[in-house]
Amino acid sequence: MSRNLKLVALGGGHGLASTLTAGRLITGDITAIVTVADNGGSSGRLREEFNFLPPGDLRMALAALCSEDEWGRNWADILQYRFTSNGPMNGHALGNLLLTALWDRDADPVAGIAQVGELLKIVGRVLPMALEPLDIEATFNTASGRKIVRGQVEVATAKGHIESLRLIPDAPRATPQALQAIADAQWLTFGPGSWFSSVMPHFLLREQLDAIEKSSAKKIVIFNLPEPTSEKEFAGVSAEEHLELILAHSPNFHVDFAIADPSSLGEKSRLQHVVEGCGGRLIVENVAKSPGSFHHDPKKLASTFSHIFG
Repeated sequence: MSRNLKLVALGGGHGLASTLTAGRLITGDITAIVTVADNGGSSGRLREEFNFLPPGDLRMALAALCSEDEWGRNWADILQYRFTSNGPMNGHALGNLLLTALWDRDADPVAGIAQVGELLKIVGRVLPMALEPLDIEATFNTASGRKIVRGQVEVATAKGHIESLRLIPDAPRATPQALQAIADAQWLTFGPGSWFSSVMPHFLLREQLDAIEKSSAKKIVIFNLPEPTSEKEFAGVSAEEHLELILAHSPNFHVDFAIADPSSLGEKSRLQHVVEGCGGRLIVENVAKSPGSFHHDPKKLASTFSHIFG
């Protein structure tokens, strides 16, 4: 396997971190393109105060790509460290504050992320999908009627059948370096992660979607593991519905491979039919950390990548 294979992973949060941890075991030329619509927790508070990009998902991507030596592991731990207090610092991650400080000083989000990457000696690079903070708005059909929900946290936890998704503002500027990375890529991955709020935004940004559709790279969709419905994340949509949502926004989207854990396929799953309908091959592999877990195991995911790339 070539360590120079050009892999670009699109997503956000813990799901993207799993893909990056897996991808870096295969190639040293890996680029993360990260959603910038988070409005909760430390990121949301910093975004509200400074109107910068929400740093949380970018921080997690940086930590996932840190060097494997003592320096990198130590700095990755520091980056993820959260303050505990009874005051306004409570819950803030140090990495979020570091990124915000660099952006406040230099007003260049891409350069600030790169500077933290140099500090951590990361493998590859991390880029925001857009150069301004975004909001997600979704319309759901619920038992009590149509409901419009705005905000990443609110959309991720809303219940009902999703009718439409859009970004606010309507036509944000995509990050030029991200568009170039997509154009240069040999492989693009999408997911796993919060589908409505971490994966779908990459298909809602028109400029970036054009780049994805024009890209000659082979494309891999990584489906989520079944997650019990909870207050944190609504899990009432099947894997095939996730892919159909992508196709609703990009009817000509071509999938080369789709990765699903056996637990993601129900008795009447239409997933293989939907994957094959957009040109892809469904790969069913055990990629869960443990039976019943809804987190991907990066080493198992890396093994599946190696099989596909090989």
